[in-house]
Amino acid sequence: MKNFKRYTVTAALPYANGPLHIGHIAGAYLPADIYVRFLRLRENDVIFICGSDEHGAAITLKAKKENITPQQLVDKYHELMKNAFADFGIEFSIYHRTSTPLHHQTAADFFSVMHKKGKFTEETSEQYYDEENKLFLADRYITGTCPKCGNESAYGDQCEKCGSTLSPTDLINPKSVLSGKTPVMKTTSHWYLPLGEHEAWLKEWINKGTLDGVEQHNPAEWKNQVLGQCNSWLDAGLQSRAMTRDLDWGVKVPLPNAEGKVLYVWLDAPIGYISATKQWAADNKTDWEKWWKDEETKLLHFVGKDNIVFHALIFPVMLRSHGEFILENNVPANEFLNLEGDKISTSRNHAIWLHEYLQDFPNRQDELRYVLCSIAPESKDSEFTWKDFQARNNNELVAILGNFVNRSVVLTHKYFEGKIPDVKPDTKFLLGIKDAYDKVEQNIEKYRFREALAEAMNVARSGNKYLADNEPWKLINTDKEKTAEVIHTSLLVAAHLSILLEPFLPFTTKKLRTLLGITKPVSWFFEETQLMHSGQEIGQPLHLFTNIDDETIQKQLEKLHAMKPIATEVAAEPAAIKPSKPEITFEDFAKSDIRIGTILEAEKIPKADKLLKLLVDTGIDKRTVVSGIAAYYKPEDIIGQKVSILVNLAPRKLRGIESQGMILMAEDVNGKLCFVQPSENITNGGEVK
Repeated sequence: MKNFKRYTVTAALPYANGPLHIGHIAGAYLPADIYVRFLRLRENDVIFICGSDEHGAAITLKAKKENITPQQLVDKYHELMKNAFADFGIEFSIYHRTSTPLHHQTAADFFSVMHKKGKFTEETSEQYYDEENKLFLADRYITGTCPKCGNESAYGDQCEKCGSTLSPTDLINPKSVLSGKTPVMKTTSHWYLPLGEHEAWLKEWINKGTLDGVEQHNPAEWKNQVLGQCNSWLDAGLQSRAMTRDLDWGVKVPLPNAEGKVLYVWLDAPIGYISATKQWAADNKTDWEKWWKDEETKLLHFVGKDNIVFHALIFPVMLRSHGEFILENNVPANEFLNLEGDKISTSRNHAIWLHEYLQDFPNRQDELRYVLCSIAPESKDSEFTWKDFQARNNNELVAILGNFVNRSVVLTHKYFEGKIPDVKPDTKFLLGIKDAYDKVEQNIEKYRFREALAEAMNVARSGNKYLADNEPWKLINTDKEKTAEVIHTSLLVAAHLSILLEPFLPFTTKKLRTLLGITKPVSWFFEETQLMHSGQEIGQPLHLFTNIDDETIQKQLEKLHAMKPIATEVAAEPAAIKPSKPEITFEDFAKSDIRIGTILEAEKIPKADKLLKLLVDTGIDKRTVVSGIAAYYKPEDIIGQKVSILVNLAPRKLRGIESQGMILMAEDVNGKLCFVQPSENITNGGEVK
């Protein structure tokens, strides 16, 4: 493959109707930031483009619910996300937004070029119409029963329970979100992108990496799940897709007969990369076109699994149809990150919000960056747990990386007055460290960031082993010159780590370079003498990382439990929606001691809107149980309620209260909770078998 003069790297525009959670970060933004930081260290010419996606029906719907304008809504979340990205160390060249006049003009012009070239077809169809509000209903303004899983709250474009892509006409018993009434079918016209006309070249481009026989990219470098999803759509046959909507919020369709119509958000949003580049170029007094139209530019889109088709099929069709733009070289998409045994869900508030993490763990951005990279869902779904977060911090960042740096600095102050010893380092050992650069680079270039980080951390491991093998604290008594060589070498290893780990842990590596007295700008290519010299003073010993205790982790688990009580007390999805759990033996089931009990007392827990403190007569004893049912039941209404209770569950503290069991609840497809209770009156203590 050819060498590129420059890189245009984009990260999926986050939708401005809510805050960022760790699934977003692990899916697209952290991998992109790592890649861009590496390119900058390698002194490549690169821009990193992102911004808020601020149009679409979901924005208008949420704005109506909050009784504010769509602009007010996106203003709020744009600032929240922009600040969270910056605080977390995601360094975009520009973080733009699609509600700006520049973007509206850019998107309208893009549409006009495609329209003049005959790339759209104008089609008339029947769509749902709300007679009370007198408007056509966008997909998100329609809810109904999903035909695939029975979820009665599915949207017209997607069922959020089973993840199926839908059309409004697929829904059973559709209702207007605005009026709650059944909509009628009414004729409307829209402009469609006939994707089927592009299947032949898309298949060639996706699978062979060529266009008209000319090499464009290497398919072997694309992830299997990206190729698989694209080919699944291509094999099924691409259908025409409406590129406009009947809405009053968005980029107006730039045609005389298009009153009340805007560009479909998935036409509008990716053009946001281009308008953001225009704004960046204007701010920096340079030419934007070379970043999007020059064949010597490498274009990359970092996205999550749910954005693959739009970036790898639909956007390329748009770019080629326009005729002036290059196509992307790769779409290194990640799979999904799960949380504590369940899917991350914004609607059920089962998430770790980035801005809240930054509040709860001030100045500990790199700890989360490290863990999210270590478990990144690069080829399959992965899972974040607070216990694993704690273990990786304590056992790896503190015990390996932090320990090595601290020992090296402490020994320098103890034996050499805090100055780099005036002897040559162990060049043979350092040759092995330099090999790590090749390994890290090769993995980053293949978008294997987990392996790249592991290789960089292996340098810290080798540094610890080097100190342990040479024992300078003993060697100082017999061979001061050899001791000086060991200490000098260890400090140079630490300097290497400040480069190798820069893409992953930018806050820590900056602190490390300050500690070592490195003041010059660093790059991926250097000689040791350019960074440090004999006699150079280093800073006082400090801990780059500190242990995270059990109490801190327990508070986060309690917070997560309070946010989403059904996560631990009921099945997160009905059986028809969520596959059954792995098979267990009868002996496994027999370990559960489930009894019939009666609620004797119930009260709300202060500052915990979803939790109730219950006193339950189990027939064995009377015990306290904390249950996440306050959103569904008032305390006074459930006194005397018969319940099923798991009595041999290990106790745990929630909001400072020890909960001694679990009340079993059933949840329907709408999220409603009901007690699991006997159909007849049974004495407390009766066993459920």
